[in-house]
Amino acid sequence: MTNDKSTATVPPWPFFVRPALEVLEEHDVVSTKEIVRLIEDRYLASPDARSAKLPSGMKVSAHRIGWTLSHITKAGWAVRPSKGFYTITEAGKNWLEGNRNTNLTYAEANKIFRQFWPQRKTSGEISSVDSHNLEIDLEPPAESIEKGIALLTSQAKDELLVRLRASDPSFFEKAVIKLLFAMGYGGAEKRGQQIGGSGDGGVDGVIDQDALGLEKIYVQAKRYAENNSIGSATIREFIGALAIKGVSSGVFITTSNFTESARRTADSPSHSIALIDGERLTSLMVKYKVGIQIKQMYEVVELDEEFFDDADM
Repeated sequence: MTNDKSTATVPPWPFFVRPALEVLEEHDVVSTKEIVRLIEDRYLASPDARSAKLPSGMKVSAHRIGWTLSHITKAGWAVRPSKGFYTITEAGKNWLEGNRNTNLTYAEANKIFRQFWPQRKTSGEISSVDSHNLEIDLEPPAESIEKGIALLTSQAKDELLVRLRASDPSFFEKAVIKLLFAMGYGGAEKRGQQIGGSGDGGVDGVIDQDALGLEKIYVQAKRYAENNSIGSATIREFIGALAIKGVSSGVFITTSNFTESARRTADSPSHSIALIDGERLTSLMVKYKVGIQIKQMYEVVELDEEFFDDADM
């Protein structure tokens, strides 16, 4: 997911119009990658701004600068002599000469650039504003899509946690075993089982890491309410249960969270305990598609520059 705080430190795309043209003015031909690097070096001093990423992993600064390049190219202020490279035009130089100290706002960018995007016909008439222009004063469409997906994912995670907390303890134990299988533990044969219940010896599940069962991972699963944190005493009990079984490694999973003392107790060189709280649990379930399903897929298309560069067509 995006970090909203760090994302907010990245200026909106209209801000980058002048910096982009300045970089182009300084070079005959310059690559997109170099444009992004030079603008970041000059205008993004904050480490948060330089590292902020969209849910897809793409840097926010690179995405917004790329959107800026699309606009100035559409306006004829820059051209692409080859894929991924840009050159400033006379029109771009003229605008820059008169706007050396300009930082465009959304409203100003909308007024300048909307005229360069093609209009569409609606009910036999030319619409004064097409679907792109309706969004031109907002963030780049791809960024809006990714944020929308992130919001839907967050809502799904919240619902997952509510359902898991309301589930039967036995169901929850089975669910976490399924998750570990989906993550690759237990091998292709999914060697493992739920062993929770009375007389479970302080563990709720066990997974064989090899075909002969010589290496095992023991699991403890606690279905707790949000405000019922797991403390250090509970972790010590789990460590003791592992010691009885002759192992020092285990996974403790809960729908709540762990206190700092619990994390310190788990973080010891004498044993290896992985702690998975409710937030991480639902993130893993979404990532490995356990308890969730893909409702709809979207395709985002862009122009294939290589298609138009093929001189043999």
